[in-house]
Amino acid sequence: MLRVLENPLYYLDNFQDVLNWIAARYADLLSPEERQFIAAFGALPQPSRALFVRLVMRKGCLFRASKLNYPEIGDTRAAALPLLATGWVEADPAISLDELFDLLLKVEIVQAFALDAPLKAARKAEQLDALREQHRKSKPFSAWHPASSDVLYRIDLQALCDRLRLIYFGNYHQDWSEFVLSDLGVYQYEKVEFSPQSRGFRTRQDIEHYEVLHQCRERYNDSAPADEVLQELAALPLSEDNTWLASRRDKLRFQIAQHLEKCQDWPAAYRAYADCRYPGARGRAIRVLEKDEQPQAAYERLMIAQAAPESEAEQQLLLRMAPRLRRKLGHAKQAANAAAAVERIDLLLPCPEQACYVEGVVQQHLMQDDAPVYYVENTLINSLFGLLCWPAIFKPMPGAFFHPFHRGPADLHSADFYQRRCLDFAACLAQLDDGSYHAAIRATLAAKHGIVSPFVSWDVLDDGLLDLALDCIPAAHLKKAFERILLDIKSNRSGFPDLIQFWPAERRYRMIEVKGPGDRLQDNQLRWIAYCAEHAMPVSVCYLQWQAAA
Repeated sequence: MLRVLENPLYYLDNFQDVLNWIAARYADLLSPEERQFIAAFGALPQPSRALFVRLVMRKGCLFRASKLNYPEIGDTRAAALPLLATGWVEADPAISLDELFDLLLKVEIVQAFALDAPLKAARKAEQLDALREQHRKSKPFSAWHPASSDVLYRIDLQALCDRLRLIYFGNYHQDWSEFVLSDLGVYQYEKVEFSPQSRGFRTRQDIEHYEVLHQCRERYNDSAPADEVLQELAALPLSEDNTWLASRRDKLRFQIAQHLEKCQDWPAAYRAYADCRYPGARGRAIRVLEKDEQPQAAYERLMIAQAAPESEAEQQLLLRMAPRLRRKLGHAKQAANAAAAVERIDLLLPCPEQACYVEGVVQQHLMQDDAPVYYVENTLINSLFGLLCWPAIFKPMPGAFFHPFHRGPADLHSADFYQRRCLDFAACLAQLDDGSYHAAIRATLAAKHGIVSPFVSWDVLDDGLLDLALDCIPAAHLKKAFERILLDIKSNRSGFPDLIQFWPAERRYRMIEVKGPGDRLQDNQLRWIAYCAEHAMPVSVCYLQWQAAA
């Protein structure tokens, strides 16, 4: 149930909390300008502080006084005066014609420029095009529209406030709305103790490097040449002990390499993949060599990779490439390893009159009173894992949590995530061996219900499904599934079969992957199905076809 915010200045209190948090935890990393701002902000009158925060949280940096109506602030023009004195806000700044058009209504444009027909009736875009040639220079708002009694403000500290937000959250994708959503009860976050070592940034250089990475990403998204962005990334001297920043750089490199591969620029794609440590880059580099008709070079690197695959996903890719490369090089054909048998279900059903999901059709067809079927896909096993291993996942460790709004550990997808917590995960999984996991999962469900987790889907995990899962899925099967998740969290949290069917009287189950006409199994699904079959975890693949119309 959503709460109502009773404090009309909630946003000001939240902003001040952020400044206090940064001042207490990052004082040694702050620039003189940032320190001066934090110290000066608290000395301003409350209405001025509230107005400043309102401006920071709005889109853009230009604001008309007539549009700033906040009952809890009162006279916003009076509240702006101390901000003008500090220089944080500028009154009547020089703006371009394009900026003016973003601020004015069409009727105001007609008045400001005394437009006559037919331009008076034209669209704003057409009016702008017609006026641009003769109004190239910027000038104050009051000079553009002398008849207006309005005042224009420009906030000049948006970049500084964005940087403070970065220091607090450790990223740019979280913003001030996190506080509101938490206060309203939309999201609840796990309360984790923060040690002095738990900081997203360890040095001022880390902050500067993050900003460079962000700018590189923005430039790449704005179609900057890939080679320029890659050169800038290569020149960035990241600290060797900050694996978190290094992983962000490698992720961007990987995405650029994918684009180059799609463009069939094989040499550039290969160089980008070869210089990248992001999971999957090595396999893609070999694949690019194959596409570039360099089978010998590809095969030599494939043999090195096969000696120590970085993941199941890479191993799967290598096993596909190996026969093709061997054939191109004239090598003898190798016998394939026999895969474990997987049950196949073939269904021929009437096509529904209305659009529907094939999973739902199969679910209803297989449903029985004594053998219910649930559509769970990636939610059930992940949720059980998240509940059992909650203490390990949310263990307060340096670099894992550094503000109160984490949906999960910041290093969740890092290569050493499991290794850093291996003893904690071992203690959680040991409960599957001694039978205490039922009580542990139910206790976490009761204590943490609704708290954001990277694994638990609260809306799916009702009492009925939980009871059936714990009664019908053997502990040994859960342990195998959880161990595989921990091997590669990023890849192995997905690919689970769509449906699960329970036979409560017999305390057994089966997982069912559903494929409709023309569908095929995806790679991550194939890996999960093979793993389940290998470990005698009941899994089936259902192929659905529609009956021909009579």
